[in-house]
Amino acid sequence: MPERIGRHQGTVLAFDFGAKRLGVAVGEWQTRQAHPLTTIEVEAVTERFAAIGALIREWRPAHLVVGRPTALDGTDHAMTARCQRFAQQLRGRFGLDVDYADERLSSFEAQERLLASGHDTRRARRHLDAVAAQLILQNYFDDMSGPARLDMPDTPNTLDHAHTDADH
Repeated sequence: MPERIGRHQGTVLAFDFGAKRLGVAVGEWQTRQAHPLTTIEVEAVTERFAAIGALIREWRPAHLVVGRPTALDGTDHAMTARCQRFAQQLRGRFGLDVDYADERLSSFEAQERLLASGHDTRRARRHLDAVAAQLILQNYFDDMSGPARLDMPDTPNTLDHAHTDADH
């Protein structure tokens, strides 16, 4: 298990949760910069958590961030509950704090950025989830630097981001 360090120090791993793929990004509190890391493309729970465990051992994060999918109006939908369960499993399996970040439109914005940077549609698709996780984490860092912070009762911490999405 990674040792606990200050809440706003060290490495943060972020996840763009999807039923088939899981985008992963990494960032550092010191620089407050997020970077796409990888996409985990396994659906089996055991294999998925083994891949996450390997990333946690490699990067030794201080805590984790999970993009929380909601409808554009902010209401929960079918993927919200699955994502919340995933976040709870992360906390239980790895003993790390897990924050939520609103992920509405993150996949859309990631696609736009990838296409604008010269990726064709096929190459963009391969990187989409990791870049979406990067956007989720960057928005999280940006929001944590600002004055407002919202917490959800009885769940991991939640931040509202204007640039994120639920479907993959």
